[in-house]
Amino acid sequence: MRTTRTAPRFAACVAAILLAAGCSGSGGKDSEDKPDDGGKGQVSGPRLKIAMVTHAGEGDTFWDIVKNGAERASAKDNVEFLYSNNKEAKEQAQLVQSAIDKKVDGIVVTLAKPEAMKAVLAKATAAGIPVVSINSGSQHSDAFGALGHIGQDEGVAGEAVGDELNERGRKKALCVIHEQGNVSLEERCAGVKKTFDGTVTNLNINGTNMPESQSTLQAKLDSDRGVDAVVTLGAPFAEAAAQAKKDTGSKAEIDTFDLNAEVVEQLKAKEIGFAVDQQPYLQGYLAIDELWLHHTNANVIGGGKPVLTGPAVVTEKDVPRLEKLTAKGTR
Repeated sequence: MRTTRTAPRFAACVAAILLAAGCSGSGGKDSEDKPDDGGKGQVSGPRLKIAMVTHAGEGDTFWDIVKNGAERASAKDNVEFLYSNNKEAKEQAQLVQSAIDKKVDGIVVTLAKPEAMKAVLAKATAAGIPVVSINSGSQHSDAFGALGHIGQDEGVAGEAVGDELNERGRKKALCVIHEQGNVSLEERCAGVKKTFDGTVTNLNINGTNMPESQSTLQAKLDSDRGVDAVVTLGAPFAEAAAQAKKDTGSKAEIDTFDLNAEVVEQLKAKEIGFAVDQQPYLQGYLAIDELWLHHTNANVIGGGKPVLTGPAVVTEKDVPRLEKLTAKGTR
C-alpha cells in the first residue's frame, strides 16, 4: 500500500485521536485473540444519541463499511447510533431536520451536494447540536458550522490516480461518474486530469441501476477503442467496468476508487490494476469518536481542520493483508 503526500498529516491526526480516546484497550494481537464484546462497558458517562445522515444510493456497499466503523465506535462510546440516507439532496436535508427534531446529541453528515444542506445545518447549529462532516464537501464544512471534516482530499486523491496512470504508461482514460452533481466525484476526475499526461473523458452513468451502468460503459468502450484506462469512482462499479471490458474485448485497464471484498478479489485475479483506498471504516469510526470526545472532554480534533483518511494506492501486492479485513467489512 503506497500512501500519498497526505499520509504524514493523516497519521498524526489518527495518533492524536487514539491518544485522546485512551485507545480503549482495543489494539494489538491480544485483543484479536479475545472475543469481541461489542465494546460494551468500556466507557462511563451519559448515553449519547448521534445521527448519521449520508447521501448513499441503493446498493452502494461503500456505506456499509462506513456504518460498520460508526457502529463499532458507538458500542465503545455508549452511543445510540441512528443511521439514515437518501441520494437526493432535498430528502437528505429532510433527514437531517428529522435528526434535529429528535434532539440528538450530534450529527454526522455528508456534503456531496452542499448547497442543499446549508440551511438545515444552520438550524442544527442554532439548536446547539454539534456537527461533523465526513467523506464529501470538506471545503464547505467549516462555513456550514461543522466541528471538522473526516475524509480524503478528493482533488489530491484524483491527482494520485493521474500519477499512477502515468507510471503505468496509460494515454487515454475514462473517468466514470456514478452520481451527477456530486462535488466530490467531480473533484476526483478534475484531480486525475490535473496530473495525468494523457487525455481524460468523463462519463456519467446511473449509479443506482447497475445493468444500465454496465450497458453505458460497454457502449463507450465499444465506440472508443483508444481508451486504455477506465477509472471508476466507487468499488461496486469496478465490476461493471470489468464486465464491460470483457464483453467488448477492450484492452483498457480497470482501476477504481475504494475497496470492498470484491475489489480485493479482482486485484488478486489481476482484473483491476489498482484501487485508491480512503478507509471508509475510519470515517464512520472517527466521526463518532470526535463527537463523543467533544461532549465528554471539549475536544476538537485537528483544530477544526480536515482529518485525512486517505488516499492510499492499493495493488495486488496488498491483497494478502487485506483479504481478511475486507471480508469482515472493515476495509
